[in-house]
Amino acid sequence: MKVILLENLKRIGSIGEVIDVKRGFARNFLIANKKALYASKENIKEVEKIKSELSKKDNEKKQDAKKISEKINKKLYSVKKLSTENNELYGSVKPTEISKLIFENSKIEIKPSMIQPVKEIKSLGKFEVKISLHSEVDAEITIAVETADTIQ
Repeated sequence: MKVILLENLKRIGSIGEVIDVKRGFARNFLIANKKALYASKENIKEVEKIKSELSKKDNEKKQDAKKISEKINKKLYSVKKLSTENNELYGSVKPTEISKLIFENSKIEIKPSMIQPVKEIKSLGKFEVKISLHSEVDAEITIAVETADTIQ
């Protein structure tokens, strides 16, 4: 199914580009989230007209993402979790928890879907976490997992 992108998407394409994607992806994600339109002749003409406006909006989003990146990049956030004697956690640290942690410490709201841990956080220690703020702007933070109390 052919669609026209309304914003820059990592690994997919840029504004105004007509791409061919699977029907489900187009219907359930791109069009549902207003990231694309069906590639009809009318829509192609419409997007050509508003392309510069869309680019401006995208640049604004990019600037906001850069500001957030400057505030949180390379920062260390610590979280206390219950752990066993061999330093394994009961459960794991999820993106929603990391999102709340960043909001509590830095007052910056980041959607859990933007957070991509390099590997699952299931033990004590320091872990690198990548945050995708924009298709061209990423930030990296470190999560230090400390023990709250050991249970025997």
